[in-house]
Amino acid sequence: MEAEWEPLDEPPSPPRFSSVFERDRHVVYMEMMYQLLPSPYGTQEINRLTLAYFVISGLHLLSAIDRVDKEAVASWVLSLQAHPTNKAELNDGKFYGFHGSRTSQFPPDNNGVLRHNNSHLASTYCALAILKIVGYDFSSIDSETILTSMRNLQQPDGSFMPIRTGAETDLRFVYCAAAICFMLEDWRGMDKEKVKEYIINCQSYDGGFGLIPGSESHGGATYCAVASLRLMGVIGDDILSTSVASSIIDVPLLLDWIVQRQATDGGFQGRPNKDSDTCYAFWIGAVLHMLGCYKLIDEKALRQFLLTCQSEYGGFSKFSGSIFPGQMPDLYHSYYGLTAFSLLGESGMNPLCFELGIADLAATGLLI
Repeated sequence: MEAEWEPLDEPPSPPRFSSVFERDRHVVYMEMMYQLLPSPYGTQEINRLTLAYFVISGLHLLSAIDRVDKEAVASWVLSLQAHPTNKAELNDGKFYGFHGSRTSQFPPDNNGVLRHNNSHLASTYCALAILKIVGYDFSSIDSETILTSMRNLQQPDGSFMPIRTGAETDLRFVYCAAAICFMLEDWRGMDKEKVKEYIINCQSYDGGFGLIPGSESHGGATYCAVASLRLMGVIGDDILSTSVASSIIDVPLLLDWIVQRQATDGGFQGRPNKDSDTCYAFWIGAVLHMLGCYKLIDEKALRQFLLTCQSEYGGFSKFSGSIFPGQMPDLYHSYYGLTAFSLLGESGMNPLCFELGIADLAATGLLI
């Protein structure tokens, strides 16, 4: 009896990607996140303020800030600030910034004293950034409390802990402290000379910056280092014309490390031998902008890579869908995908303030 031949399965069709930036879909995605976070974000509830920052700032970059209730947002953010009961407590070692969420705010006791204070540097940065975006009057903010208590977090080597006890110290929190001082236009919150020395000590032998002195160079850490130095006024737009001898960091070596982070697929990697990742199009791209060298990269190839990370649902995934198909978008990579397109000068988007990571419109009048 002659065997019956089964037809071979058709090879799967390659995934199709949009050839354009899907602005309207991204607006819908961010607006949906503003109204109700999906259940998988329940484990990140303690970081709700950071998630809100991605949503509010993302909508602002998309020229869609009108989708949010600005007064309600400002009121909610302000409700998350920790307050001492008296001025003497400003030197009790605690930080009186902003909590990351309601769950990190235990209610006060019968005497009205807040017994649980886990206000965080990153949450405070996000809080102030959101308030800038919604146009809140900063003269109404108790900046003295934030800045005076923030000095309690600075370590002898110049670095910062993000909370009052039991936390790591690295360039992420140095950046948060610098951004906080800059937005409040008051540098009493840190010893700038110690911070500068700490940042210098984080530059590695290959030119990039590690999160701590002696650690491997990393794209995110490099952004934190360069942006902090810019916010502090230590380096300016003339950094490339500054002689190697007088520059506090090795700029040619840094630039060499940075431009090598663009991979063959057009995307950026955070470290050598790693897959390209959506978020590094911002972390690396913003550094290149601050150095005045963005034109050294292949912008067309980067744009094509980012389009393969763009989700059909709106938002962006971490990796390229052509290499890792079936990924879902997430808020973190969606936000930094938007910032990356802003850096590329995408039509219909607000330009980005490289140093603060928010739209220039929110930072107007701050940068000189």
